[in-house]
Amino acid sequence: MEITDLINLDSIFPDLKASNKKQTLQELANYAERIIPQGHHDILDVLLERERLGTTGMGHGVAIPHGKFPNLDRTYGLFARLGQAVDFESVDDQPVDLIFLLLVPETAGADHLKALAKVSRTLRDKATCEKLRGSEGGDAIYAILTSTSQSSHAA
Repeated sequence: MEITDLINLDSIFPDLKASNKKQTLQELANYAERIIPQGHHDILDVLLERERLGTTGMGHGVAIPHGKFPNLDRTYGLFARLGQAVDFESVDDQPVDLIFLLLVPETAGADHLKALAKVSRTLRDKATCEKLRGSEGGDAIYAILTSTSQSSHAA
């Protein structure tokens, strides 16, 4: 699985505006509603329920919220860079400004874990995160995410 299997230019949001974790998830649900056949409230409910199990803030300013949804034919991704970092109750207590949302079919099984692993490996790289933070616009973010994905696949 590659990052290009999860996102495209239309699923990159370079300047998401939110002031806290819940508002961030609400905004992500608004955008996700355009990508998958689920309503905003249903998406938000799944994301909030997942956060109740434990934070998806993995540290170093990165979060990977995710949830399983019926009627999906594949795993979808959405990447957002927040204009202002927010408290996401991350494992390192640092605020989050880079978010990769995963929307997974209920029947995904191992594919869900493969997608999480791929995104996690990509966003654990400090140099990649710095490039994402310093980039201009969605095209540049997409290029960074997909070139990093391809180069790590070749390694």
